[in-house]
Amino acid sequence: MEASSEFDQTGRMEVGECNRINIIEVKALTKVFNDKVRAVDNISFSVKKGEILGFLGPNGAGKTTTLNMLSTLLRPTSGSATVNGHDILQNPDAVRRSIGYVFQDPTLDIELTGRENLDFHGRLYKLKRDVRQQRNKEMLEIVQLTDRADDLVKTYSGGMKRRLEIARGLLHHPQVLFLDEPTLGLDPQTRRSIWEHIQRLNQDKQVTIILTTHYTEEADYLAERILIIDFGKIVALDTPDQLKAQLEGDIVSLTFKDPKEVPKIRPLLEKKDWVRRVNVVASGNSQGTLSRMMHMMRGMSDGVGMGGMMTGMNSGSMGGGRKMPKHVQQMMTQGMTNESGQHDLNQGSKGLNLLVDDGGHRIPEIVKLAEKTGAVLESVELHKPTLDDVFLSVTGRDIRDERGSFMEMVRRHRIMRHARGRQVRG
Repeated sequence: MEASSEFDQTGRMEVGECNRINIIEVKALTKVFNDKVRAVDNISFSVKKGEILGFLGPNGAGKTTTLNMLSTLLRPTSGSATVNGHDILQNPDAVRRSIGYVFQDPTLDIELTGRENLDFHGRLYKLKRDVRQQRNKEMLEIVQLTDRADDLVKTYSGGMKRRLEIARGLLHHPQVLFLDEPTLGLDPQTRRSIWEHIQRLNQDKQVTIILTTHYTEEADYLAERILIIDFGKIVALDTPDQLKAQLEGDIVSLTFKDPKEVPKIRPLLEKKDWVRRVNVVASGNSQGTLSRMMHMMRGMSDGVGMGGMMTGMNSGSMGGGRKMPKHVQQMMTQGMTNESGQHDLNQGSKGLNLLVDDGGHRIPEIVKLAEKTGAVLESVELHKPTLDDVFLSVTGRDIRDERGSFMEMVRRHRIMRHARGRQVRG
């Protein structure tokens, strides 16, 4: 499942699904900030009417930037896209009437009631009073908030607020709903409840949904197809089952007592004909990772705008033979050298992720190899490929180490500053 610089495919669809019309068409869409940071890099894909497409990727990969362009909040540098038959550049007002958007950060007025929040949104869309009242009632029932409709939003739980935001995004009956990290920060039980609401909306109302997420289990549960984006490029696009099926074999995950032991055993494993792939798994909270983040911050100009790409990496390559963009390699070189000044691809690593044939029978041999090198194994885990493994395979790192990163907080700060600057200039 090697990545291509010109990845352009619709992905597999179930029999009979291919006859559905495309409600979103994206062609060579690109967004460049400050003439050097390619937040979105020449991506092309389509979305079928009534489909749920999962957008999976780490912070700064280009997910939100893509949604901002499709929703006309951000003008692309090049390329084109249509939403519900309307061009995002030539007819932005029609696009906005066709979509609903639930932003990653909360946008509710907590000093208003749930019903008042919905009513205010309906007024912005110029819905008549009787239509607003009917739809307010309808949406509150859909998200099961009727009994709390007249309570102030500041008394709502996190899950209730998310459900209200989804109801607000659907109030004007959009054809397409963009959900940007809809369950970020919610507990597992509340997250599952939100998933059920999203499924119900898609099935009962036939709303097309693009869902961005960090959670592979969320994408696996909800999406008909999953688009994995990294460094602004599409690196995989297919159904969850097909993505996992392309990793033939078993996954053996190794963690070591001392991270310095990783480069000792790695070359020995790579020589085995029953080992299909070896990935180094980075430590998300290591000092080396934080150091690289700080170097990247200093390397970025202050003008990075909405959705600017600011992703930290642990390796000079991204899996599948792909190389990182040059500007990323340059920013990271300072933070990834060993004591001898040499580039160290294993710095900050906590273990190895192996794709092997007949994993159950290979574990004893793996343990013997570790003992031969003097490496002390803390754990050995065997399982069938998951979407986490697919992500690691095509990007070269574990998505779990990217969640809630420090760089994402910096990115959000710059988004707000960029927005305020536009308001002042306006």
